[in-house]
Parts: sequence; structure tokens; C-alpha cells
Amino acid sequence: MRIMGVDVGTKRIGLAMSDPTAVIATGIGVLDATGELEADAESVAHVGRTHGAGMVVVGLPIMLSGEEGIAADQVRSFATQLAVASGVPIELWDERLTTTQAERVMISADASRDERRARIDKVAAALILQSYLDAHHDGVEAQDGQE
Repeated sequence: MRIMGVDVGTKRIGLAMSDPTAVIATGIGVLDATGELEADAESVAHVGRTHGAGMVVVGLPIMLSGEEGIAADQVRSFATQLAVASGVPIELWDERLTTTQAERVMISADASRDERRARIDKVAAALILQSYLDAHHDGVEAQDGQE
């Protein structure tokens, strides 16, 4: 089963997709966020359908203290809309420090500031999804074998 990873931001939405065996996450693109929950959720759902995603993992921005703030509330609302638009299971996944990790990876790859700005959301989505896949690989594999 392919799983899509989503990094929701106020300006951009980063997208990643797993391979069919749900082992490796790869960034697949960035959508410009419109600020309209339903429209943004439908755009993400469309990408998921195009790539055959059977599930979506959405990064949940939890503060370092472990508390949820306004951003987490907005992502939860987005995830609810995405569930309606996509018709597939949605799982929220702690995304603490993924943007920082993405920036470090891109700096170590010698990406310019403009390249980092353009691709950081896609890389963050891939890191969120890879974290989920690593934590759940046995369970995802078992689900895939039952189909």
C-alpha cells in the first residue's frame, strides 16, 4: 500500500509518497496553500488519488514542550477535511523538528537558499512520512499482505 505524507503550512503544502511496499518515502512536490481548507484538502486528495495512496500521514505541529497550539488545531481541521475529500484513512504524526532536519539535510547537500526555500516543504513531508514508515513498517507490511 502506498502512503502519502503531508506537511501542511500556511503558504505551502509539502507532499511525499512511499514506495508500494511502504518502506521508502520520497518527496513528490509542493502545492501553494490557498488558505481555503476545503480547496487545499481537495488538491491534496487529488494528488493522493493520482499516486494511488491508500492512506495519508499528516504532520502534526506539536511544540517542543509537547503541547499543541493554534497550528495543531489548524492541521487537525485540515486532516478532517482531507479525510472527507480523499476517502482514505488519515493519521496524524508528530512532526517536531522536521523542518529543521530538512534544512540541515539540504544545507549538507549544498542547496542554495532559493533551492531550500522552494523544496523544504517537500523534504519535510518526506521526513515526516519516513519517520512514520520506520515506526510502523511491520504493521504496514502486514496490512499490505492481507489485501
